Amino acid sequence: MAYAVPRADERFELRESAWTPKGPRSKTLATFKQLTPEVISHAVTRSDGVTTRSELVAAAKRAGASMPRPPADESAVRLIGFLAQGESLSPAIERLLRDRLGHTDHQERPPTDSERAAAAWLGRSLAERGEALRELLLLADRLPSPMRSDRLEFPPVGTATS
Repeated sequence: MAYAVPRADERFELRESAWTPKGPRSKTLATFKQLTPEVISHAVTRSDGVTTRSELVAAAKRAGASMPRPPADESAVRLIGFLAQGESLSPAIERLLRDRLGHTDHQERPPTDSERAAAAWLGRSLAERGEALRELLLLADRLPSPMRSDRLEFPPVGTATS
C-alpha cells in the first residue's frame, strides 16, 4: 500500500507498506518537494511491484504535495498575468492563439466574473497571495462598525382575527 508523509522541511516522502513475518514494515520510495514524473518513476522503480503510478499520485495529492504545472499551463499563466496587467498581444499573435485554441468569435461558455477576477492572481506566488489576504484582513479590521441604536424596536403586533 502506498502513502505519502509530509516532513517538517516542506518535503514529502512516498512510502510503501508491506506485511512481513516480523509484522508491518514501511519503505521510503522517494523524497521530494514537488511530485514530478521523474520522482514517480524513481518511486515505481524502488517499489516491490505492487504500487502503481496512479496510487503514488493519489497518495501525494492526499498529503497535499504540490505538482508542477504542465509547461503549456505555465506559459498560459504568464500570458494571463501580462494581460491582467494591461499588456496586449499583437493582432497576428492573437489570431494565431485563437486559431490554436480552436476558438471562433463565440465561445461555448464565457468566463465567469470570478474567473476573470482570479486571472490577475494566477501567476502570483503563495507568499504574494498570503500577503494580499493579510492586508485585506487588516483593512477589514479597520473599517468602522455599523451604527447601532441602543433602543430596540420591535415590529408592531397586529390583532389576531379568527
